[in-house]
Amino acid sequence: MGEVVTISEMREMLGHNRASFRSMKPRWSSAVDQELLDAKFQIENAPVIENDLTLDSSLYVNVSRFKRSYELMEKTLKVYIYKEGEKPIFHQPQAVLKGIYASEGWFMKHMKASKHFVTKKPKEAHLFYLPFSSRMLEEKLYVVDSHTHKNLIQYLKKYLDLISGRYNFWNRIAGSDHFLVACHDWAPSETKKYMNNCIRAMCNSDVKNEGFQLGKDVALPETTIQSSKNPLKQFGGQPPSKRSTLAFFAGRMHGSLRPILLHHWENKDPEIKIFKKLPKSKNNKNYIEYMKSSKFCICAKGYEVNSPRVVEAIFYGCVPVIISDNFAPPFFEVLNWESFAVFLKEKDVPNLKSILVSISDSRYLVMQERVKLVQQHFLWHVKPVKYDIFHMILHSIWYNRVFRVNPR
Repeated sequence: MGEVVTISEMREMLGHNRASFRSMKPRWSSAVDQELLDAKFQIENAPVIENDLTLDSSLYVNVSRFKRSYELMEKTLKVYIYKEGEKPIFHQPQAVLKGIYASEGWFMKHMKASKHFVTKKPKEAHLFYLPFSSRMLEEKLYVVDSHTHKNLIQYLKKYLDLISGRYNFWNRIAGSDHFLVACHDWAPSETKKYMNNCIRAMCNSDVKNEGFQLGKDVALPETTIQSSKNPLKQFGGQPPSKRSTLAFFAGRMHGSLRPILLHHWENKDPEIKIFKKLPKSKNNKNYIEYMKSSKFCICAKGYEVNSPRVVEAIFYGCVPVIISDNFAPPFFEVLNWESFAVFLKEKDVPNLKSILVSISDSRYLVMQERVKLVQQHFLWHVKPVKYDIFHMILHSIWYNRVFRVNPR
């Protein structure tokens, strides 16, 4: 493979990983192993869907397999949540319901409240949830300017020592039926040493660094939530005919890519609006209005590959232009991202406009319509609804668990 892993190469990696690695063989058998094997067989042999009013086949790698897998998740999946762990790092989702790390808080909130998926009987659990917040771990334990995460890593190790000493569940498959949901940039390095066997749902999904493994780990959507009481605040955008700006970006100069983007495009072309961070306005109005009225929204990486702009673009009905080499986008296992988003190599920033104008009006209209169709998978609701972001995150974790099952 070349220096940059393309989306098609990621698909090959995923297929290779599916075939080559599984979870460790369980030290003792459990009824859940057979349930997972049965689910895997049913997904692989899913009946072909001709027409589905809620799922447009163009958005998915294989809509039939996705629908069958989702149905089986609803029917079968049981999750055990450990009670151990001290607040606010563990068990306190309300601490992270706003801002760019909100995915981990909202997921924890909904997971802990779920009567459908959560079981109090660990022996019937297919998955075990480690309910910590990577944001709160950083906020409470990181020593400013220390440039080390060692104490954060040790804190998580002590927690694992506690649950593996108190229960046998971690030891049955060395933690590969356990999962975590973490959005902070440091989560991959903090969990790499002691939690690497887990299914790690992380916003920082770089397939070439930090050991992120397609097929085991999950690319977690990074979502900006402005109101913890109304996560759908200001949802939607202008119709295509009223999207007067070709492309838009605004943000801090994090990382090496964004200054290059500004160098080539700031004040260079009236159709392309590229800014540093916009001046503060009530409810971030200027930024949101640009998102709502632009055809394409530039999602340029910062220090790491992930950016909340990917989901923001979808939220406001803007076609995402993802400029972040080696970034595995969310729900990669099931979504056909190239049907509704543009992927640009970082080295192609100078050619940004020529690439965008080469997309015909008819093609753009199709992509924008698909963005609106895929929105249902990227929305947080006060109470979860079918196919929403909570269920999609859980589905990706379930899907990877099913396809890594290793019978004794």
